[in-house]
Amino acid sequence: MRMTWSGLGALALFVLGATALAEGPEAKARHVDPCSQAPKGMACIPGGSFLRGTDKGFKATRPQASVWLDTFYMDVTEVTVEAFDACVAEKKCKPARTVYEDFSRPRQPKVGVSWFDAVAFCEARGKHLPTEAEWEKAARGTDGRAYPWGDEKATCERAVIKDKRGRSCGVKKKGMGRDKGRTFVVGTRAANQFGLFDMSGNAWEWVYDWYSNSYARCGEACTKDNPRGPCDGAEKCPGHFERVVRGGSWYWEAQYATTTYRRAHHPHNKPYHHYGFRCAASVAEAKALSSKG
Repeated sequence: MRMTWSGLGALALFVLGATALAEGPEAKARHVDPCSQAPKGMACIPGGSFLRGTDKGFKATRPQASVWLDTFYMDVTEVTVEAFDACVAEKKCKPARTVYEDFSRPRQPKVGVSWFDAVAFCEARGKHLPTEAEWEKAARGTDGRAYPWGDEKATCERAVIKDKRGRSCGVKKKGMGRDKGRTFVVGTRAANQFGLFDMSGNAWEWVYDWYSNSYARCGEACTKDNPRGPCDGAEKCPGHFERVVRGGSWYWEAQYATTTYRRAHHPHNKPYHHYGFRCAASVAEAKALSSKG
């Protein structure tokens, strides 16, 4: 399934009914902003609780807990090369690391960016880099699914990942380095229940939080309403030196492309081939964006 911007109109039906996902006794006891018209290229993630983490996976994903998030909006695709380059041309973003030509086509996800590059881009566009909790809810929804599409394991038909031959999906070349594969144009695989593409595979995605090696260690900072992780994501956080990337990539196998797997990476680093991002928007940010047209 290839994504087209004209196809985004179909998401209107989803937006109209999305608040149903937030209904129930808990939601009625709190204020939940209804989904309104999403800014161009974004989808609404309705407010409410979701299951964060899993008790079946790596230590870093434990324990599973119910976490509340207010309504927010998420980019439908990973930020593309052409979108990032436009920000650079407007002098609102700094150039990212030079990458191979195979990773530089306009509609491929922008890679070779640091956490700081990702934050700067999102802020320049009136959005924010999603928190880890926002990213996970957008990827898995409210039913605790292991992958954006359900619990069936990732395959090349469902996500752009490394296959059993040790190369990315669809790459027939033999060899090392870039011959092992590359990112695909965004939106080549089916969207998830919120209409988001590539939440599993293609490029790892930076999120806002500092990395903690388990939710148990993170404690309330990861379980309170609208959590932002250790130190609430402050510029400096004693004992924490790495931010989080999520979602897996073309360079990593299926077990890392789940909705719960968490990886730590130094925020200044910008691997040339498989670290990208997408942006999120609060209700207030979304209203401001929509008012601009």
